[in-house]
Amino acid sequence: MPLTSAQTDVAIQALNRFAVELPSWGFANTGTRFGKFIQAGAATNTPEKIADAGQVHQFTGCCPTVAVHVLWDFAKGLADVPEVLQVAAAHGVAIGAINPNVFQDQCYKNGSLGNPDPEVRRMALSHILDCVEIQRATGSRDLSLWFADGTNFPGTGSIRARKQWFTEGLQATHAALSGNQRMLVEYKPFEPAFYHTDIADWGMSYIYCKQSGPRAKVLVDTGHHYQAQNIEQIVAWLLSEDMLGGFHFNDRRYADDDLTLGSIDPYQVFRIFHEICQFAFETGTTPDIPYMVDQSHNLKNKIEEMIQTACTAQELYLKAALVDHATLAIHQKSGALMDAEECLRAAFFTDVRPVLREWRQMKGMAAEPLKAFRESGYTAKAEAERGARNLGAVSSYA
Repeated sequence: MPLTSAQTDVAIQALNRFAVELPSWGFANTGTRFGKFIQAGAATNTPEKIADAGQVHQFTGCCPTVAVHVLWDFAKGLADVPEVLQVAAAHGVAIGAINPNVFQDQCYKNGSLGNPDPEVRRMALSHILDCVEIQRATGSRDLSLWFADGTNFPGTGSIRARKQWFTEGLQATHAALSGNQRMLVEYKPFEPAFYHTDIADWGMSYIYCKQSGPRAKVLVDTGHHYQAQNIEQIVAWLLSEDMLGGFHFNDRRYADDDLTLGSIDPYQVFRIFHEICQFAFETGTTPDIPYMVDQSHNLKNKIEEMIQTACTAQELYLKAALVDHATLAIHQKSGALMDAEECLRAAFFTDVRPVLREWRQMKGMAAEPLKAFRESGYTAKAEAERGARNLGAVSSYA
């Protein structure tokens, strides 16, 4: 059944306000701990990553910013900022969240801010504070903090001491923020630490954020949860506490699989968006939540998977926006269980692709982004320009 005129208006407004941020590292050759599968057209440097992100935004209209990883994208630190900003502007995107790297270097074998060695903790904090300066120079609002810190065996670290060291490091980071800058603290129950992780769930992140200050919020990665955990409940709680800072979107079958958004459980993503849309309906305010993709594009064409992801995110957000929240509230209050659930199901099973095609054409874009990108010839050009560099690379264990 086609959308009514009123529903179409709601849909267009929802699409106009929805945006999802792309990760620069998603365009480069990446792999698993077992190895890499090289793609001839993958980006080989930061300008190419940004150029590829610009393609996704050009064909979807909903990806105006690119998250960057310091070390991977700013090898020279602040000195790289002018070039990165110039390249981003040339490709019609802006720099989004700044991601420090305190997990890759050998010194972080036993942790970063939670390392028992005070010199390593100092090095980690120094790097994070350098990232705050890059955040300021690029005009980025969000510093996205993820830590691999933890232990693998019982008794090998003091959990309470590490908690204190993290508190001190995060408070020092918060003190360095200014203007509209924020810090988002991510959590993960396990991997690479398998006995205990220093920030293992949303409650731990919440406590660190509250202890750090008002610029600190919780970042939810949809893959960073135990099997069958109710992520939308976590989202609802964080919304009610004004502590939801943003998302890293992906999908999973087992653990942190980093699969394409919605490829395994699109209904879960819809339910998450529904909690956000329902919050907006109940409070009359639209929560300021950045959505970012964080996936490992090892097998699919990287740009095509990003386009697929962005379109899926648009569809699922649009479905959530079409829930009849007023009717749902009546059913919830009266305990009409079937009718309440059908409000969600009716929206979820609505075919929103026609209105998406209409919206794209209104914006001067092709109605079918993936098809249009394939016909553009960009992939063949990228493979021709980058193929020798990529195919000459030696596969290595990640």
